[in-house]
Amino acid sequence: MEPICVTADAEEFTCNAYLVLGEHPTLVDVGTMPGIVDVVRKHTDELDNVVLTHQHTDHIGELDAVLDAFDADLYAYGDHPRRTHPLEPDERVPIGDERAEVVYTPGHASDHVSFVTETKLYSGDVVVYNDGAFDDGSFGRTDMAGQSRERLIESLHDLLEHLPETVTAMYAGHGNVFEASDDESGDSVRDVVERALERAERREPKYPDQ
Repeated sequence: MEPICVTADAEEFTCNAYLVLGEHPTLVDVGTMPGIVDVVRKHTDELDNVVLTHQHTDHIGELDAVLDAFDADLYAYGDHPRRTHPLEPDERVPIGDERAEVVYTPGHASDHVSFVTETKLYSGDVVVYNDGAFDDGSFGRTDMAGQSRERLIESLHDLLEHLPETVTAMYAGHGNVFEASDDESGDSVRDVVERALERAERREPKYPDQ
């Protein structure tokens, strides 16, 4: 089943939180939208797992509410008092009907991971399709305390090494979902990540007016 962005109607700043139904109903990130529990319940009565790309506030604001409502397991790389499954690079975690490889992708956040299945990339904030800086391939901001452009560049290289050619959709923490076209002349997920990497490697400010 295709992931459902359950924060699509949020009126406050939040990440994209993706509900993935199937054998193991999973929420990838949670966001800050009040009422997200009700939105999830419109689609499922059971939630096995919550998996976090990282623990910035816009990704975990409603985490306690979701865990309390569904008694779900929490998969996270960084420490968290409610974490039930510490994530390790290269392990595989259940997301819906697929198992996703954990790729450690810090730079935007020290605890950032991405999840790669045979068909999908859940990229969090390390790479997005579009944002206020770039369209068709952008990278997470690295200008705040604890962030590193150099480490993010390394992470994008690592992500490309773990990205199968069969991945045809990217579900990022912000911006639009990217789905590769059947037209061979269109961009692939790899093209989008490589474009984000090239832009990050310029080492220019992402938001020059800030």
